[in-house]
Amino acid sequence: MADVRSSMRQYWEVQCHAELDLSKNWDEEEIAEIMSILPDLQGKHVLELGSGTGRFTQVLSRSAKQVTAVDFIQEFSDKNTAANKADHVTFKCCDITNGLEIQEHSVDLVFCNWLLMYLNDDEVRELLQRALTWLKPDGKLFFRESCFHQSGNQTDRTFNPTIYRHPADYMSLVESVHVQEGEGTTGYELDMSRSIQAYVRRLHNTNQICWLHSKVKFDVGKNHGFQTFQQFLDAKQYSKTGILRYEKIFGRHFVSTGGRETTEEFVDMLDLQAGQAVLDVGAGIGGSAFYMAEKYDVTVLGFDLSANMINIALERANEIQDHRVQFEIADATTRVYPSASYDVVYSRDTILHIKDKKSLFASFFDYLKPGGKLLISDYSCSETEHSPVFQAYVKQRGYHLLPVKDYGEVLESVGFVNVNAMDRTEQFISVLKSEIVKTENIKDDFIKEFSEADYAAIVDGWNDKLHRIGLGDQKWGLFYAEKPTQTEARG
Repeated sequence: MADVRSSMRQYWEVQCHAELDLSKNWDEEEIAEIMSILPDLQGKHVLELGSGTGRFTQVLSRSAKQVTAVDFIQEFSDKNTAANKADHVTFKCCDITNGLEIQEHSVDLVFCNWLLMYLNDDEVRELLQRALTWLKPDGKLFFRESCFHQSGNQTDRTFNPTIYRHPADYMSLVESVHVQEGEGTTGYELDMSRSIQAYVRRLHNTNQICWLHSKVKFDVGKNHGFQTFQQFLDAKQYSKTGILRYEKIFGRHFVSTGGRETTEEFVDMLDLQAGQAVLDVGAGIGGSAFYMAEKYDVTVLGFDLSANMINIALERANEIQDHRVQFEIADATTRVYPSASYDVVYSRDTILHIKDKKSLFASFFDYLKPGGKLLISDYSCSETEHSPVFQAYVKQRGYHLLPVKDYGEVLESVGFVNVNAMDRTEQFISVLKSEIVKTENIKDDFIKEFSEADYAAIVDGWNDKLHRIGLGDQKWGLFYAEKPTQTEARG
């Protein structure tokens, strides 16, 4: 451990004396984006770890009541002090892994920019655990790191101890941390994660990724025995193996019914125009987003609550390098996007997880520009009483389903017009049968790549869907709607 710290200190002392310049001609754009992700800092205490020469200290201190800026290189700390000295800013020069003392429950936001990548896994866990004790209830943790591989031209550096982790590694580290406080257990719940869009726009670089977490008291009863609903999704329906075996059937990059074929059919209904902005809700591993960007030259922001989904999507984005596509891990029920900022809201088989669909659809309505379009495919149910088999399935999955007609009426209730609620169950049956045949035809290859249990999960799962449809319980709906134009709204 001492060797690691010594190596890191040597590395940063070299960079310091080389007058490392992290500023860019679009520095303000990046800083503004990161600040927009943070909660309101008015009256708050911010603990900035790895503050460097104060690039963020300056902006954090503009609104926060108190800022504590910590760095372990004296020259960096001195420069920060000289540039940002103020009564409400405290500067500390110490090693955050050894010697940093912060009062428990005194901090509203722990802020780290390019820090955890200079710590090994044990150091990251220890820091995150200590940060939990520093944070007040409902406090926030923000960190931003370089992932996958180094960014920029650093070939002149003969020594670089930076750890370029996979985004999933950071998620695992955060989820491994919890503390006992009072009678309960507290830990971190993810609010959102995404690539820094300024880097995507300017450099086509998707590897700069940030995370915002909340300190929460875990409620396993509410989340099907898991600490958070996200962990339930990633451990059950959307495990990494489960996702990849879906992709094996649906086709490269796709994890929704019919794969590329239904995507092409449904997207064609939207009459997309070059330059339009699409919000892809429940984007999965990116199939629809990549397709829309490539075929129609639109920009797509895809988000999903499943970290496993988005982590795979980020891997694919790193390979494809299409700057028109960006991804976030986010909860559709809590994440807020700017009003009238999207031409299309698109979603495939994901809103079934959400109970309060009316509030969600009201948000979609707000995000759309006047005249904007919405297209959703989703699992639905019959209007009649459901069989015990179907009731058990819905409960086990944690689904909240509506009949196709009711689904359309909820869309109308929040202001959408030209609503077309289509029962596509017959198409669903046809697709399921063809996918079963496809799976059976590649049985040996499928089992070699996954396992016999995974093969059975697909074939039996698809046959179970056909059985529930045969009982009259399960339906599949396709929903098209439009936000009124300004003229229509006035009329």
